[in-house]
Amino acid sequence: MVERGRLRADTVPVEAECFIVAVPTPFKNDHEPDLRYIEEAAKAIAPKLTKGNLVILESTSPVGATEKLAAWMAEARPDLSFPQQKGEMSDIRVAHCPERVLPGKILQEVVENDRVVGGMTRRCASEAVKIYKTVVKGDCHVTDARTAEMAKLTENAFRDVNIAFANELSEICDKLKINVWQLIRMANLHPRVNILSPGPGVGGHCIAVDPWFIVHSAPEQARLIRTAREVNDAKPDWVVDKVLGKAASLRNPTIACFGLAFKANVDDLRESPAVEVTSKLAQSQSGRILAVEPHISGLPPCLRDMNVELTDFNEAMDKADIALLLVDHDAFQHVDRDLVKDKILIDTRGTW
Repeated sequence: MVERGRLRADTVPVEAECFIVAVPTPFKNDHEPDLRYIEEAAKAIAPKLTKGNLVILESTSPVGATEKLAAWMAEARPDLSFPQQKGEMSDIRVAHCPERVLPGKILQEVVENDRVVGGMTRRCASEAVKIYKTVVKGDCHVTDARTAEMAKLTENAFRDVNIAFANELSEICDKLKINVWQLIRMANLHPRVNILSPGPGVGGHCIAVDPWFIVHSAPEQARLIRTAREVNDAKPDWVVDKVLGKAASLRNPTIACFGLAFKANVDDLRESPAVEVTSKLAQSQSGRILAVEPHISGLPPCLRDMNVELTDFNEAMDKADIALLLVDHDAFQHVDRDLVKDKILIDTRGTW
């Protein structure tokens, strides 16, 4: 596509028939949504808009963000009409279509996954569907913009609540001296039970962030969603306490942390609980900290100035007094039991 001149990159917006906005939507203190990147995108696009253009927001956003995008563009372009002003007869169409992709399978899922397309009007949605059907083989389900925004938040909150159940269950089992992995296998034999796997927390740019948008929008109603977030946010500290409890019996131990990514077999460290655990262990100054992450070539900035050394699997396992599995990468699946018989193994993923 690049060689044919059909795909090019620019550092500033250029004239187009359709603009798709896919920018970060982090949160501020107290988990308040931060929409400044959407606002900046709206103001950057506005000068290039002409009658008949379509603007689609793909960023995972709190409910009402698409309307704010339209309002910012309308403020910058009073010569054009927008859906909140003229409805179906507006000059500019505005829609929301949340991305639905899995890191590691992005190109495949962009094509194959169903999409939820929410327009500020039905005509806006219809025009957006035409764009997506040039690529998407899955179905495009039409709704309003607010429902489309909430759909993505709901998908991630659903996952978060179920992971929180598994994480809380792992803490209960640890206290009661029960193997949580065996327990989950037994419980999942029930035909209507499907408990997820616990871990050291929840990371990534979606599940660890998006449920807070719901909590911020409806704090009195989102009690379960808030609690799930608090359970998952607290899990890294629980893991750190467990490691430090084992380290207390050793003199200047070497602690090897296996995995820094937020999930298996990717190099994405965003909101990673593994990074948080590794950082807090280094801050505790309880021993030498080794980090093993086969998908990166250098430590992230937050770990570079700490007592953390990036090394490979074999060296870390050879030198470790405590081996802590944080991410179930394929590269960590098989451990020679003879090599680790004298080590303290702490497995947060049920792999070892």
